[in-house]
Amino acid sequence: MTASHEPRLARVAALVADPARSRMLAYLLSGEYASAGELAKAASVTAATASGHLGKLLDARFVVCEPRGRHRYFRLADAEVAHALEALALVAERDEHDRSWSHPERRRLRRARCCYGHLAGQLAIQLFEALVSRGGLEDAAEGYALTPAGCTWLQAMGLQPSPPSGRRRYAYRCLDWSERRDHLAGQLADEIFGHFLEAGWLRRTHGRVVDLTPRGEQELLPRLRAAGH
Repeated sequence: MTASHEPRLARVAALVADPARSRMLAYLLSGEYASAGELAKAASVTAATASGHLGKLLDARFVVCEPRGRHRYFRLADAEVAHALEALALVAERDEHDRSWSHPERRRLRRARCCYGHLAGQLAIQLFEALVSRGGLEDAAEGYALTPAGCTWLQAMGLQPSPPSGRRRYAYRCLDWSERRDHLAGQLADEIFGHFLEAGWLRRTHGRVVDLTPRGEQELLPRLRAAGH
């Protein structure tokens, strides 16, 4: 008999194991809201079937719903759900990691993608390493705090970082699904990603894919590449 204090993994595993629900959850890893119709299309199921799946995900608090007029929109409940899904993907692909990420359709996703509001992929690794190499982060109770050097570096890129809000973790390591190395997550990471989009250095396309723009090639990459010099 399983001890009552053990993690309740069976319920979570059953929810994620269904192919349609797993495709819906993967679609929502972008961090944005999606309609039931969009999720039905992503999961290749009918609207009625999608409604049933979404009901189960709502009951399990994997997703939240926001009514807007006659429509309802869904997103992942929080960053913990997003990180759990990416951790499952890491385990699922550990024996075929290199082969799975060499597929042409996955290369753009590996280069840069969004992960529940922050940047992930190879570009995110460069960003994290750039901050660390400049002494931009220092250890804090729940991850990292931004140092004066880090604040100065971000200000030089046009971003005025907000102080920690207290509502969520400010900055911490997040193991990257495709790279198996850490990138930055938390409030600070969300602000940086948002600024890169507003500056026109990055552009969101379909799903989670993020493209580096020509302007980003000229203005952002040199700042990241200079980190090791």
